[in-house]
Amino acid sequence: MIDIIKHTAKKYIAETIEIRRFLHKNPELSFKEYQTSNFIQSILSKNKIPFTNGHVETGVIAKIEGNNPGDKEILLRADMDALPIHEENQADYCSNNKGVMHACGHDVHSASLLGAGLILNELKSEFNGTIKLVFQPGEEKIPGGAKLMIKDGLLNNNPQACMAQHVYPDLQAGKVGFRSGIYMASADEIYVTVKGSGGHAALPHLLNDPVLMTSQIINNLQQIISRFNKPDNPSVLSFGYLEALGETNIIPDKVILKGTFRTFDEDWRFKAHDKMKEIAHSICKSSGGSCDFDIKIGYPFLVNDKVVTENAKNTAIKFLGKENVIDLDLRMTSEDFAFISQERPSCFYRLGTGDGNTVKRLHTSSFDVNEECFSISSGLMASIAIDQIHK
Repeated sequence: MIDIIKHTAKKYIAETIEIRRFLHKNPELSFKEYQTSNFIQSILSKNKIPFTNGHVETGVIAKIEGNNPGDKEILLRADMDALPIHEENQADYCSNNKGVMHACGHDVHSASLLGAGLILNELKSEFNGTIKLVFQPGEEKIPGGAKLMIKDGLLNNNPQACMAQHVYPDLQAGKVGFRSGIYMASADEIYVTVKGSGGHAALPHLLNDPVLMTSQIINNLQQIISRFNKPDNPSVLSFGYLEALGETNIIPDKVILKGTFRTFDEDWRFKAHDKMKEIAHSICKSSGGSCDFDIKIGYPFLVNDKVVTENAKNTAIKFLGKENVIDLDLRMTSEDFAFISQERPSCFYRLGTGDGNTVKRLHTSSFDVNEECFSISSGLMASIAIDQIHK
């Protein structure tokens, strides 16, 4: 069967690359993927693949029904949204939308899933059950399109397994990576407003300095990681935004602080939230100030089902050769496919997109992929889906 899939996949590689280039040229931000959604629908319509639209407004769900379509269901998912980054690459397919860019490879994900759909549609007489293609909005923005699509009924048919792939610039194109069990961290956003009383910087004894309070909060909250967390539970607390708007001789009335907290333990996650608030409020109170400490709940940790992932990995070994399939390490980054992985047996794997030279990092203005990745991206996903539906 793999030889048949490989032969079929070759026919669609060039088209899949063109689809990716169109999507890359026309990126759209989270939950605003209207042109992207319409374009995906046009490809599905042209190939007579049935679909429904309007899921969380821009989401699209296609179904490829094999023999006995009510037998089993496999779900394949791709995200569609781009990031608020101005692209600095010089390729012909660079972003036409100023300040918006596919810097996380979601153009590759959507194009590859469409390619897999074309393959599966041609081979639907070769499998039993239904393979669902999910084009999801808003992966990059809390609460996450996956969470909203689940509320919309995405998993109501209890799919036997759910799959997604993600570009990985550290890995050479032509290779893929897997990890069973917990793989990616939860992620929550932290928003703090520290309030004091500002004034002349030469007269600090008359003021309640929110800049000093904020610096103490930043330093003391690291106790969350080093002293309150179990050493065997990886956790990260980082602050990337601090706004004081004072001057060399002006202490402001307030400071705004923003950060992120990530971990792999759901119980500890929420205990840490409470401890952070306790420490911050205590520091401000002791200094004569106050603070608003808000935590926006983000994505849970992502867990790959051991059986589903082992099956997918074995398929990849047969498809690519053992030397092209690697084992992945834990990642502190997050992904809203985690919501799906918490509900149904899932596998989230990595697609190598590197060229062996300079690594073009995700979420940067210079990110791009080695398009050799399309030689395997759609065919492997189709092969994993067919193998999985026959388990």
